[in-house]
Amino acid sequence: MLSINLDDVMQVLTNVRSYLIAFGVVLALAIIVMVAVRKLPKAKKKMIRAQSGLAILLALTIVVNLICTGPMSTMLDLVSGSGTINEETSAKATELVNEITAEGVVLAKDEDNVLPVASGSKLNVFGWSSTNPCYGGTGSGALNTAYPVTDLLTGLHDAGIETNEELSKFYTDYKADRPSVGMVEQDWTLPEPNVNLYTDEMMENAKAFSDTAMVVITRVGGEGADLPTDMASVVDGSWIRRVAQAYGSERGTAYYNGTYDDSLNEGNDWDKGDHFLQLSNREEDLLDLVTSNFDNVILVYNGANAFQMDFLKDYPQIKGVLLCPGTGQSGFEGFGKVVSGEVNPSGRTADTYVSDLTAAPWWNNFGDFKYTNTEDLNSDASFFDPEGATPSFVNYVEGIYVGYKFYETAADEGLINYDDEVVFPFGYGLSYTSFTKEMSSITSDGTNLNFTVTVTNTGSAAGKDVVEIYSNPPYTNGGIEKASANLLDFAKTNELAPGESQTMEFSIPVEDLASYDYQTNGCYVLEAGDYIISANNDSHNVADSETYTVASDIVYNESNKRSSDAVAATNEFDFAEGEVTYLSRADGFANYAEATAAPANYEMSDADKAVFYNAHSYTESGYEADDDANAEDITTGAKNGLKLVDLRGVDYNDPKWDDLLDQMTIEDMQQLIGFGGYQTAAVSSIEKVRTNDCDGPASINNNFTGVGSVGFPAATLIGMTWSKELAHAFGDSIGEMANEMDTSGWYGPAMNIHRTAFAGRNFEYYSEDGVLSGVMASNAIKGAQEHGVYAYMKHFALNDQEGNRTSMVATWSNEQAIREIYLRPFEMSVKDADSHAVMSSFNYIGNRWAGGCSELLKNVLRGEWGFVGFVETDYFGVYGYMTADQGVRNGSDLMLCTTGNDFNTVTVLTNSSKQALREASKNILYTVVNSRAYAEENLNPGMPKWKIIMIGADVIVALLIVGLEYTAIKGYKKRKEEETENA
Repeated sequence: MLSINLDDVMQVLTNVRSYLIAFGVVLALAIIVMVAVRKLPKAKKKMIRAQSGLAILLALTIVVNLICTGPMSTMLDLVSGSGTINEETSAKATELVNEITAEGVVLAKDEDNVLPVASGSKLNVFGWSSTNPCYGGTGSGALNTAYPVTDLLTGLHDAGIETNEELSKFYTDYKADRPSVGMVEQDWTLPEPNVNLYTDEMMENAKAFSDTAMVVITRVGGEGADLPTDMASVVDGSWIRRVAQAYGSERGTAYYNGTYDDSLNEGNDWDKGDHFLQLSNREEDLLDLVTSNFDNVILVYNGANAFQMDFLKDYPQIKGVLLCPGTGQSGFEGFGKVVSGEVNPSGRTADTYVSDLTAAPWWNNFGDFKYTNTEDLNSDASFFDPEGATPSFVNYVEGIYVGYKFYETAADEGLINYDDEVVFPFGYGLSYTSFTKEMSSITSDGTNLNFTVTVTNTGSAAGKDVVEIYSNPPYTNGGIEKASANLLDFAKTNELAPGESQTMEFSIPVEDLASYDYQTNGCYVLEAGDYIISANNDSHNVADSETYTVASDIVYNESNKRSSDAVAATNEFDFAEGEVTYLSRADGFANYAEATAAPANYEMSDADKAVFYNAHSYTESGYEADDDANAEDITTGAKNGLKLVDLRGVDYNDPKWDDLLDQMTIEDMQQLIGFGGYQTAAVSSIEKVRTNDCDGPASINNNFTGVGSVGFPAATLIGMTWSKELAHAFGDSIGEMANEMDTSGWYGPAMNIHRTAFAGRNFEYYSEDGVLSGVMASNAIKGAQEHGVYAYMKHFALNDQEGNRTSMVATWSNEQAIREIYLRPFEMSVKDADSHAVMSSFNYIGNRWAGGCSELLKNVLRGEWGFVGFVETDYFGVYGYMTADQGVRNGSDLMLCTTGNDFNTVTVLTNSSKQALREASKNILYTVVNSRAYAEENLNPGMPKWKIIMIGADVIVALLIVGLEYTAIKGYKKRKEEETENA
């Protein structure tokens, strides 16, 4: 979600233009009158000019009132509405930030006990990023700048570790701040000093200071742009130009006008074909320098995007590796405790770290693929796209084989050598102690698989362990696609003392073992055969296992739905499959080369084009196709004497809702639905109060008042804790702070999938795995909702790259992958957390905008999963293709729009569209009235401060006009008498 900035300002200016023109006409007429009366007698001339001046003042007052109560009303409401967070709550949140970091940092390598570095020790810390680390990401998910951050070196110092100040000063003198690219503040330049700048004296001092060195490598991602897969485009400026075009940065402008300072690229030394997630030449030189001077080296990777770790084999001196994504405001305190050993690391990777990202199955199908035959579907020119947006596409060719599911299965099929391809498996992490896991036999009542896993600390230090439960299902060659490793559940132990054991209980629904068969049965199927259920250390290393046998196929069709479904899951996304060859396990991935090749066809088919709707094509052809000729008109403006508060706790299907909705006018509904940016609007006919919604997902940030909460670590780091309890505590803290800020809606948590390592927004998302993401997200939602805060699970769905996200990118995927991978965390959040708010996504699913896709928003979300609540679009700014007409008819309820534009309200009012407006209004109202906003202690609508100020100003202006008019009349009479006497 894009934070409010220039697009809102531009839209406001567009909307007030007519009022300013009207005022200009009044002003011009007044001036003409003033000039025309110059030959009249003095008394009349002054009187007319005085009246003209008063007319101008009155006209200006009227225009200001019209603007403030019209185009600017939403913004003024937002600017004036926010509470503050008390110090005790912030302090508690800060401690939680530190705890999450301490439990999320992954110890990936530890040879010769190079870690921990005991408190009281000295440590050389190398790398420019050691003084400029990553705290999170950029864009709407960034941290609030009102809170100070704890940097990496401070975290080490507070843990009792002394660091080499000469080195740190060297980096701050070289460059004190992280450079930025416009609003997104992404650092593509990586200003690592040339090794020639390290003097012999500096290195000798370092060796005398300590025999141990730490090297910090950082990568930052953010909203609006994916990480570069070709660093040549960064060095020559083309990547920055693309980001600048999207965000209007000063650096981008400098490229265009020829004043760009090339020194900003200093440090960008890359070989041809290098990408952003591998070492730059200067980082390689730094490692060469450090490893030639120190035998004990610790590498810290500080980033949420899985880094290419092939270089580790070339540096045996790197004996320790720590993985630490952005730590939030203060999390480096927890990082320091892990380094010093005060906290025993228990984090596990949330992604697979590989030796060659360019060999991943998605590599050729991620990036910028523009259609060549869709000029007739281009959107209008906008502030961000001066020439309009051209539809593009991305093919999810790997199907279900995302992340570890590919590497584990490909190794089992003999396609790859696992040890050559994978450096750190999914779910991997070491400890300063050791553990064993012992699994009991499985019992089942046909509904659940029940078993226990006993974890014993066999080492010499206290610590926590993670039990990961996987399924290896039976696979028939050429049959339903199945990965050989599939995460089912997990649990983290308490802190166990040496020799202590803990027995963890697991109950896995049998239906969770099923696979989605989109080609034959069109539903979930649990095939007969042996299912190996294992307790693992990670996705690759099995600690213990048992076998569960299914005697015969179980088909979960319309007559035998899964128990968790309200309606049986059946094919809904055949339209999104497209003309794509998907990777198949058949014959040992025989079609690997064909399926993973780069796109050869850049044309959209005529059939897909015919129903590729945007704001313009839907206007021309969509209404009648969607219109129900038998729809009845709705009742509006009734006087039933109900207030929204009367419906708190009333069942969604209670007829009392109809009586309340009858009181609303079409204008009420349009205002409620069309102006949902960072709020839900007030509705006077039912006495609905306005509510605040704020950005996330790492914190609560009010973009208008600047008030924000403590910022939490990147979602990836939260995922790396593998702790359901900490995920819940995170949501609970967000809910508590939101409540104190008078915020009822939280734009988070985000739960898209790390399909690739290069997605710019991976820091906002938990993992490459749907189950891990779903468990963490659903627990966060539960925590927030306990405070009455409705959490917008986002971005729904298949919004797994930033490139072309606001220019109609068509995402093609098969139904099995859509359901098993990309929808899974959202499904779990609805079913397990009873989520009541959704933010849809910018992209198209196949040829259908996600915010206007009835298959997604009606059939699956509400039908199959039983969701009750409302769906909001992603930012409904000036991108030129989204339309409320399409949205409300197909399952969207609220437009994330603050200032209004040509498409944020329904423009064609048929009976069916009125019914859609009514249903959307109900979904919003039901959620809001059952939120914290309508808790008795919070229900104090009052009048916004800006309206009180405006009324006061109007009174003053009115008195001023009366006074001036009185003075003018009195002066006129006096001058008239004087003229008469002198005649």
